[in-house]
Amino acid sequence: MDAPSRTPGQTSAPSVYGSEANDPPADRARDRAAGLDLEGVRRRDPRALGDFFEAYFDRVFSLLKRLLGDPVAAQDAAQDVFLKVHRGAHQLDPTRDPGPWIMAIATNVCRDLWRSGAYRMTSTAASFEATPGLADSLASGARDPEGDAIAGERMRLVQEALGRLREPLREVVVLREYEGLGYEQIAEITGLNEAAVRKRYSRALAELGKILEKAGL
Repeated sequence: MDAPSRTPGQTSAPSVYGSEANDPPADRARDRAAGLDLEGVRRRDPRALGDFFEAYFDRVFSLLKRLLGDPVAAQDAAQDVFLKVHRGAHQLDPTRDPGPWIMAIATNVCRDLWRSGAYRMTSTAASFEATPGLADSLASGARDPEGDAIAGERMRLVQEALGRLREPLREVVVLREYEGLGYEQIAEITGLNEAAVRKRYSRALAELGKILEKAGL
């Protein structure tokens, strides 16, 4: 079976990011998953798989775009992710939140691309959407009367800095800051232990800080 294909943001079903746009992606996805037939997904029931695809495509695509820095590469990778979901559906535990399971598949697809040598980070500024909280936490100095303009520049610099991070460090920052996941969940997705995740996240923020310091932020 081929993985379903559609353009991000174009779907007949309600978007995962609907009216709850202020909630963390992980919370929104869990709410949506509550109405899914996960046992049907496990059995590879076409309707259940279609509903699962609609529920998770936007979240998976956003994660892939931020990890790869290229919307086209993310679109191709998303097809690979959902093909692997279909092939590995029998491994899904219907009694658990499927979010970490599909996020692990997505991050592994990215890792395969990184290792293949065929991957190249592109379109960084367009693909990363730095969260204000992350930008503020990495910035130094007080804001002046031109604060809005400064904030916009700060966001742009953080976007660029994220794209320059080494892939394993970028991975934990994206999962923590954009997906809103806890260290335990990130450990489950990445295959690291929780202490290693915390250490890697701390190292990532330190490297981001150095990149931004060189940029004058």
